Amino acid sequence: MIVPKPARFESRLGRFVLDRETALAADPALGEVAAWLRGELSPVTGGQLLPGRPGPGTITLGLDDLAPEAYRLTVGPDGIEIDAGGPAGAFYGAMTLRQLMPAAAFRRAAAGGPLEVPAVHMEDAPRFGWRGAILDVARHFMTKADLLRFIDLMAVHKLNVLHLHLSDDQGWRVEIKRYPRLTEVGSWRKESQVGWMGEMDGRPHGGYYTQDDVREIVAYAARRHIRVVPEIDLPGHTQAAIAAYPELGNLDTPIEVSGTWGIGSNVLNVEDDTIAFFKNVLDEVLELFPSPYVCVGGDECPKDQWRTSPSAQRRIRELGLRDEDELQSWFIHQFDDYLAGRGRRLVGWDEILEGGLAPGAVVASWRADLGAVAAARSGHDVINCANTSVYFDYRQSERDDEPVPFGVVLTLDDVYAFEPIPAELRGDPAAAHVLGAQCGIWTELIDSNRRIDYMAFPRLAAFAETVWSGPERDLPDFRARLAAHLSRLDALGVEYRRESGPLPWQTRPGVPGRPEDPDAWQATIDAWTSNLRNA
Repeated sequence: MIVPKPARFESRLGRFVLDRETALAADPALGEVAAWLRGELSPVTGGQLLPGRPGPGTITLGLDDLAPEAYRLTVGPDGIEIDAGGPAGAFYGAMTLRQLMPAAAFRRAAAGGPLEVPAVHMEDAPRFGWRGAILDVARHFMTKADLLRFIDLMAVHKLNVLHLHLSDDQGWRVEIKRYPRLTEVGSWRKESQVGWMGEMDGRPHGGYYTQDDVREIVAYAARRHIRVVPEIDLPGHTQAAIAAYPELGNLDTPIEVSGTWGIGSNVLNVEDDTIAFFKNVLDEVLELFPSPYVCVGGDECPKDQWRTSPSAQRRIRELGLRDEDELQSWFIHQFDDYLAGRGRRLVGWDEILEGGLAPGAVVASWRADLGAVAAARSGHDVINCANTSVYFDYRQSERDDEPVPFGVVLTLDDVYAFEPIPAELRGDPAAAHVLGAQCGIWTELIDSNRRIDYMAFPRLAAFAETVWSGPERDLPDFRARLAAHLSRLDALGVEYRRESGPLPWQTRPGVPGRPEDPDAWQATIDAWTSNLRNA
């Protein structure tokens, strides 16, 4: 009953009883994994999993000639052996071991009793190297404690990339010491829109992570073999930064941090000083986030202000560019060169395909599969983030009592049917450019940790299987394993969406969502297709 499904699973006769006397032996290179496992299981058994030697009555963590994230797990009456290709594989083997135990193994409170583990042998490795979740903390801030909790829930599902969306029109969430007004001004807004088209709530909202907070978050994630990829949006989705430093914008009048949703018209200007400003910002971001990948957005950038800006038009003429789309491409190139010079790779949303793709850039394809196909066939690496399959802010049913119904319906079954390699690329050598996929938790309409639980789970469990396990899908088998997995989520205190019974809240009267008109949705897809074909 393992989620995500392992590559090979064999049940055997017998069981191992883990109790106060159980020892833990580990290769020195796996000491951090051993410490994590000891910390997770000792409160449950009431013992300490003291260091021991491989043999009867022992959990043994060892290294073998396997891929870095691969592992073998064997449980017998005399002991448990986890052999892995590296610390990540050992960690995933240890996580699978917890899933073999009763759900009590996931509780934080001490139980003090033995745990029975069924005898099994399994061999496992992930299908994709990039198994991620986008968490938008810019629209609605998430406390450090809640963020660490979400990292733990990612680890339970063997996800290994947290794409942290740190800036947008509605808030700036990371301390930059050189530019303190980014958080003094940019991290707070006066009020927020309720629903997609609702009225304002009249309540200030904000918060940010200090640099020490970020270091703690990154280190906590690293111990769970999760890479944190920062996103600092530019040149669009930048109203919070412009509110803090008006000289970054195109207008002579001051603006405030936005409290409404949608695509904002305020974008960065293209002056040398603005480019230097954000390179200085990224200097500090790179020091905080060791990830080889850094996302700079590049999506949903209206060009209206550039069309009427003398300096933007002058830049277009000086560079011999055709239009504002090429101006954005030039702007993104400045940061591609900057990041490449520091040993990092730029990640951008699929709009960076329009106007010319920055060399070496990785495309996060969100508009269905269109950007993934175009980017892979042009020789660029791709992360599939298709909003039509894995955006968890989209509603989960047609029920009237869904909380703030938004987007097309994406059920658990829809998410489980997601295939990271688009149909157009199957059998095409370009499919090798698909690094993996990530689900999106955008928080315009998700204003609390409880709602994140409800919108993300159990769909995140279905998504995790699409990126870890093989391409075959067996929905009845998955649902049978998920039934057992939900008891683990219960033990972890996750307020996931249940498919029957009352919802945990009702839609607030008079707060409209945005159910999609199928014809309008198709028109949007057609527009995307046209833009990408012309890129």
